[in-house]
Amino acid sequence: MKRALLLLLIVALAGPTHAQKRPPQEKDMGAYLMVYHKDQDHGLHMAISYDGYAWRALNADRPVIAGDTIARQRGIRDPHIFRGPDGLFYLAMTDLHIYAQREGYRTTEWERDGERYGWGNNQGLVLMRSADLIHWQRSNIQFTELSDSLREVGCVWAPETTYDYQKHKLVIYYTMRYGTAMNKLYYSYVSDDYTRLETLPQVLFEYPKEGISAIDGDITYADGVYHLMYCSHERTPGIKQATSASVYGPWTYDDQYYDTEDGACEAPHVFKRIGERKWVLMYDIYSVTPHNFGFAETTDWKHFTDLGHFDGGRMSRTGFAEQKHGAVCWLTKREARRLERFWKAHKSNKSHKSHKSYKSYKSHKSHQ
Repeated sequence: MKRALLLLLIVALAGPTHAQKRPPQEKDMGAYLMVYHKDQDHGLHMAISYDGYAWRALNADRPVIAGDTIARQRGIRDPHIFRGPDGLFYLAMTDLHIYAQREGYRTTEWERDGERYGWGNNQGLVLMRSADLIHWQRSNIQFTELSDSLREVGCVWAPETTYDYQKHKLVIYYTMRYGTAMNKLYYSYVSDDYTRLETLPQVLFEYPKEGISAIDGDITYADGVYHLMYCSHERTPGIKQATSASVYGPWTYDDQYYDTEDGACEAPHVFKRIGERKWVLMYDIYSVTPHNFGFAETTDWKHFTDLGHFDGGRMSRTGFAEQKHGAVCWLTKREARRLERFWKAHKSNKSHKSHKSYKSYKSHKSHQ
């Protein structure tokens, strides 16, 4: 079954070949794509919405890409989708399987010693690029192999992609720590083809209070200000905000929590409503069973209106549940409908040709 999830996702080894002549602008957009992962399968999932409120799963909520076919640890987490100024889609994911021992992928609980490197320790990320969300180019980045200075990296989590318009360069930022020290947010420049890091990690943001971790950064630019939403581990983990005139800081710390949860939450992500001056803060509530997302909406980044949870407020979902760590990008209506048709056809057409396609995906060479 896992093979079938990837059969039609043939990797374009030379990279995307269908980049648009004129990348679509906001006025061309008419739909939203959400990516997320699930603990049950550690694969990539997708859902589509045409209004930003009601969401429907693609592929009957089965993974559109199986984690054991693209990640060194045989599972992915924390997917983030970014649509670049070139119109291409950039997908970044944590290379980590938290149940790999149970699933028989390794003989130890973690890849490395838990006392020395901490919970869920991993060493790398998975980067993928596509012009159509169907054909993908993939690269695996192993941080501990980039430099001797990174040998003691304890984790590399929750990567996101953005674009430096001054330097005209792609940038990824992510949670990282050394050993079991405090988690901080770091960033690196990425090659134009999204296959390798061009700079070693540099600190993007660290919590201003000693001994407290900051994880899961998400940056949005609005009206001349960069807004960094992140998860603070001070007291009950929750969502805070920092602001800056630069994508790299320095950041102005804001002590306010922007989620409305009684329990812990993480993984903030902000998306703008198409054609409106409204931004939606989405976050992962891992303190509830089953897992769910919370939402809040703002027009000024100071006052956020609580939209509730999936199925408990304005936001609704069809065909999926227990999703984790989501992110959203815009699509044109034509792109959304094409993607829906593709996965509908895939569900009903289990072609005998697919074994060959699966092999071509598996044989794609990773970049270090």
